[in-house]
Amino acid sequence: MDVLLLSERVRNTIQLGESHFREFKSALEGPPNNKKPRSATHICRDIAEALVAFANADGGELLIGVEDNGTITGLQHTESEIAQMLGAVNSHVYKDVQLPIVTATELEIDGKQILFFSVAKGTTEIYQLSDGRCVRRKDKVTQPVAVKQIQFERQEVRSREFDRQFVDGAGVNDLDIPLIQSLANAYLKGLSVELYLQQLGLAEYTSSGLRMRMATLLLFAKDIQRWHPRCQVRILQIGGTELKSGEHYNVKSDEVVKGNILELVLTAWERLRPFLAYKTKFGQDARFEQQYIYPEWACREALINAIAHRDYSIQNAIEIFIFDDRIEIKSPGALLSSLTIESLEELQGAHESRNVFIARVLRENEYMRELGEGIKRMFELMEERELDKPILYSNSQWFSVTLTHKSVFTDQQEHWLSLFNNLDLSSYQKKIVVLGMDGRPIAPNDIYRAMNTNDRNIYDREVTGLRNAGVLVQIRTNVQAKSYAYQNRMEKGEVARFKVVPPQSEEGTLSSRLGRKIEDPRTRDPKTAIFIANLPFGITREKLEDIFKKFGTVERVELPLDYQKRAKGFAFIWFASIESAQRAIAEMNRARIDDREIKVEEYQDERRW
Repeated sequence: MDVLLLSERVRNTIQLGESHFREFKSALEGPPNNKKPRSATHICRDIAEALVAFANADGGELLIGVEDNGTITGLQHTESEIAQMLGAVNSHVYKDVQLPIVTATELEIDGKQILFFSVAKGTTEIYQLSDGRCVRRKDKVTQPVAVKQIQFERQEVRSREFDRQFVDGAGVNDLDIPLIQSLANAYLKGLSVELYLQQLGLAEYTSSGLRMRMATLLLFAKDIQRWHPRCQVRILQIGGTELKSGEHYNVKSDEVVKGNILELVLTAWERLRPFLAYKTKFGQDARFEQQYIYPEWACREALINAIAHRDYSIQNAIEIFIFDDRIEIKSPGALLSSLTIESLEELQGAHESRNVFIARVLRENEYMRELGEGIKRMFELMEERELDKPILYSNSQWFSVTLTHKSVFTDQQEHWLSLFNNLDLSSYQKKIVVLGMDGRPIAPNDIYRAMNTNDRNIYDREVTGLRNAGVLVQIRTNVQAKSYAYQNRMEKGEVARFKVVPPQSEEGTLSSRLGRKIEDPRTRDPKTAIFIANLPFGITREKLEDIFKKFGTVERVELPLDYQKRAKGFAFIWFASIESAQRAIAEMNRARIDDREIKVEEYQDERRW
């Protein structure tokens, strides 16, 4: 009965014709009126190649003894040759891997003998021929393919499905109920935890009760180690610009932050923030200004991006390497195949989420921006701070974002810009001023290109400011530029109309405007000062002085404030002696102020950067 059913199935297969899932191979060769049996060895190679191709794709069926048009011509081979062909699934396939063969048998159809093979789709293995070649079925063609390509594609499928799969054995008691309830109340007051999870598609009721997706556990699990041991962020501070090993191992600190995703978003940022380097500069009001070497929110966007879009099917942690000259945030999993580094760098909002449910929860609870906006914001923040663009990189194992504190301006350009320090130029205006180095005349289109914008309002604002300051001087009027363009058959916007003139006197400089001499902070001994990070945002200068005065006389406390007059989270304190500063570092580093673990270290003035 089974043979009869299989024969009927094969008849139907032949009628359907060749496709992505079916292939026919003749067992004969030669002119139409003089067909002879093909070499059994050649047929064995065809069998192995077709079945390997099917197994590396979506599975399929192979018939030997059937022409491409479906005509059954059968086999004219000896029993030993037919046995040899049936054994090709082993003899002509790479010896360490066994094909997922469903059927391999000889059948009689319409009085003719044929061979029928059926192979399932491989899910855990990648199959190769005995000579090492790897092939895959695509439509009606068998094509060569790299093993790594199949590995990448299969891993991507697994990664896209990981957060949406249902998890056996997980219950509501495994979740952080107060956390979920707070989110549910914000979503719709009075909504229960169970209904909130269902509303977001994170759980479904079945006959056996509430079943939860992996995303639910990754987001809200009380004990995340039970469900994902590497839901972690590892932060390494490196001494130097490259990681070394052995006796030259240069990791200064190595911290691992564990927790569910919502805990990681908050705790990892709190742990990372103190490691962001600061520099000290003199501000417009003759006061110290402490600035992050990196834009604070660019670093946070990179961290959130890694947590939201990493490949959770890979059991590795997110790693953050803090070098002297850069920060690298490396997340497990390659960039999705539907995205490219180029499309992200174009800043047109290219996006696609690997973890659909995780991204939705983070987005709806305002932990992250709309998809595609995080990368764009990173680039904007780096540009605003006049730093090099973020470096994006992806290979088959990870995706990384690197932020450097290298200025977009060269040393020569920085020296030129220093002549204009008293004018408080905007980022756009600095780019315009750089155009005028060495007396080079500037065209309007040069300015648009330098600012990387076509916005006329921005052009008018920045150019007008420079002209009012006497920095951008007109060398050709609009009428003259129009005439010049006509005579030289060129676009008017390409005609040079301005030149840059640096200030000619000390009038208007910072010290002149304030009417007093400014003390250069670099003349003070930096060893009498300490730097404090990760302070509570509600801290005051008075409270800081009260805490640290036990180590010696406090001469000055610098506590930068934001636009809301809140502390920015870091401070500098100058003592009367080096010994006092050293005692403060030894006793207060990793101490807690208002439930925050602070970081206290030596002051580093801007000459170090």
